[in-house]
Amino acid sequence: MTQPAAAKAPAPARAMGSSNQHSAFKDKTKPAEIRASSITAAKAVADAVRTSLGPKGMDKMIQEPKGDVTITNDGATILQQMKLAHPAAKMLVELSKAQDAEAGDGTTSVVILAGALLDASAKLLSRGIHPTAISESFLRAGEKCSEILTDMATPVDLSDRESLLKSASTSLNSKVVHQHAGTLAATSVDAVLKVIDPAKDTNVDLKDIKIMKKLGGVVEDTELIDGVLFDQRSSSFGGPTRVDKPKIGLIQFCISPPKTDMDNQVVVSDYAAMDRVLREERQYLLNIVKQIKKSGCNVLLVQKSILRDAVSDLAHHFLAKMKIMVIKDIEREDIEYVCKSLNVRPAASLDHFTADTLATAELAEEIQTGSSKMVKITGVQNRGRTVNVLLRGSNKLVLEEADRSLHDALCVIRCLVKKRALIAGGGAPEMEMTLRLSEHSHTLTGVEAYCFRAFADALEIIPYTLAENAGLNPIVTVTELRNRHAKGEKNAGINVRRGQITNILEESVVQPLLVSVSAITLAAETVCSILKIDDVINVVN
Repeated sequence: MTQPAAAKAPAPARAMGSSNQHSAFKDKTKPAEIRASSITAAKAVADAVRTSLGPKGMDKMIQEPKGDVTITNDGATILQQMKLAHPAAKMLVELSKAQDAEAGDGTTSVVILAGALLDASAKLLSRGIHPTAISESFLRAGEKCSEILTDMATPVDLSDRESLLKSASTSLNSKVVHQHAGTLAATSVDAVLKVIDPAKDTNVDLKDIKIMKKLGGVVEDTELIDGVLFDQRSSSFGGPTRVDKPKIGLIQFCISPPKTDMDNQVVVSDYAAMDRVLREERQYLLNIVKQIKKSGCNVLLVQKSILRDAVSDLAHHFLAKMKIMVIKDIEREDIEYVCKSLNVRPAASLDHFTADTLATAELAEEIQTGSSKMVKITGVQNRGRTVNVLLRGSNKLVLEEADRSLHDALCVIRCLVKKRALIAGGGAPEMEMTLRLSEHSHTLTGVEAYCFRAFADALEIIPYTLAENAGLNPIVTVTELRNRHAKGEKNAGINVRRGQITNILEESVVQPLLVSVSAITLAAETVCSILKIDDVINVVN
């Protein structure tokens, strides 16, 4: 009787073992599901901006909750306005921001590349290749692509204005304001060359180029101001609006009666005390104005104050009598730019406001632009390397888009200052990388060869999308482009205007080397980061 019982005893243990195996099997599927979810979310973001690539790309209309509308095809702007819930999708927004910070252009291309690489990695994962192996191979492929691009590049000299204009125009041709590419390209090239020393500078601080937007006129009216421009009008009532040979001072204190602390109040109960308060206030302001006049200053710049009026009405009256031009409400973040432009020292108190802190110029005058007035100072002595751009536009949407486009063009020229080399555009570098990487993959063995080939095929997404957005047959166009590159025509690209494959360098379609190198490197790194995620942990507050 006991024997059968002993024989039957292990049965529950076997059942428990099978349930453990079943639960372990369940856990094994979770990382794959998380990875698939991340890849799907990121690809959805890439597909959303894909139609806006290239000169014939579509524009997006972004409607904000307040009702404001933005029309643009700038990848970084579109992604920034998107409301995304998935963390992997947010990584692609960060990717476009990183490309915008590093190169300033190619924000749409970098997201499309990342989407294509994720698609390729999903196929490799379905073959059972480990995510770590794919990540490492993709990073090595990205390095190989950088080498290929450097071999293709043509060195450029910053004195070659023609090449700089071509690269800025290529960037602007894919924008909403492409018909004004000539004006904006010339403005961006001149602006950058004015703020750098081409012989020794290897970067451009775009804060030295101040863009002021004014509604009215057309984009063609955009001009580079040889001097310093202030968005504010002269605020002295009855005071001068034009000063020859001005001596300019910048103050960071207020010309208005001092106030008590927030939690105090002064109660004045009789008329004699009231008169004394007003008399003291008048004397206090008059002393400040006399001290300013004594220093020789006749154009006064006043920093904006949030606690009280920067310049009171009575102070305005005194300053106008003394024939001092006042420009008030200069933003705190603009102080550094103003100091550098005018070579003026800001005074934080009246004691420090002396003749040696002043700047000198040829002329300060109030000018009319559109429906508003601005103050323009020209002929500044010992001026710093800064420049003002007055951007015009017929309506708010055009003006905003022109501002974004000009920023991209300035960034393109900055890329050429950082890395002085140009490559062809129009999908030529991507196709050359595809062929060279495929050839290189034949020298490799095992999993790495598969990954390199998948990376190479994914790069074809750029020429494919360019052809698709231009209304061409993408398969025929990309096949012909591949054929031309296989014959050794490394600068053959898609000419979307003619609708055929031509030598794209002859069409003046060029881009900085840094834009493409940065796009490939950042896209590869982002894809590797997404592939290495195997779980999402939600934190409970």
